[in-house]
Amino acid sequence: MAEDMFLLWGSGSPPCWRVMIALEEKNLQGYQHKLLSFEKGEHKSKEVFDVNPRGQVPSFRHGPHMINESVAACMYLENQFKSQGNQLIPSDQAGFALVYQRMIEAPNAQQKMIDVLLYNFHTPEEERQEAALKKKNEAATTEFQLWEGYLQKTGPYMAGQNFSLADVAFFPTLALAFRLGLSQNKYPKLAEYHDFLKDRPSIKATWAQHWLENPPFKSPPLAIL
Repeated sequence: MAEDMFLLWGSGSPPCWRVMIALEEKNLQGYQHKLLSFEKGEHKSKEVFDVNPRGQVPSFRHGPHMINESVAACMYLENQFKSQGNQLIPSDQAGFALVYQRMIEAPNAQQKMIDVLLYNFHTPEEERQEAALKKKNEAATTEFQLWEGYLQKTGPYMAGQNFSLADVAFFPTLALAFRLGLSQNKYPKLAEYHDFLKDRPSIKATWAQHWLENPPFKSPPLAIL
């Protein structure tokens, strides 16, 4: 079954990690895959552009079906393998609605974080504006405060009492944010949630190897948030 699946991915990428967690949760180990190097620009190679005109990973294929968006791939896996592994979308109407809401909005946190990182690392010193950076920092802070509030209402998972695609979609972004210096003291519920999930088998099995081998940044770029 999993032998018909192929994944192009990059280590530490939240979108790639989402798909890998979903595959583990649905007991679809044994899929074919290829790790690409962001540092070498392999995600912009012809191999990737041939299947994804955006030049992004993940690129996931199941038989003849190609899916290049991580949340879509996770939804596809849950839909196609409902009776296998763990149920990731609840059957009750209220739970279904909440999981879909959280799952679809999860990439917002990733984008707000990326906005800060891109400004810090790729905007020339002479072009930087303190007001612009402050605005991006405030937007990212507001976003993570929103997710902190979600956990205060639902907990222990992002959409209630059971692990779901909401967690699959959000956790990788949070893990990267904490690695990059997001303050755990400012977001105690998110920190508790992170520590609660980090040893879940599907997450632990797919944790970025280079994160295990290399310590976090000495001067973390998100320490201000």
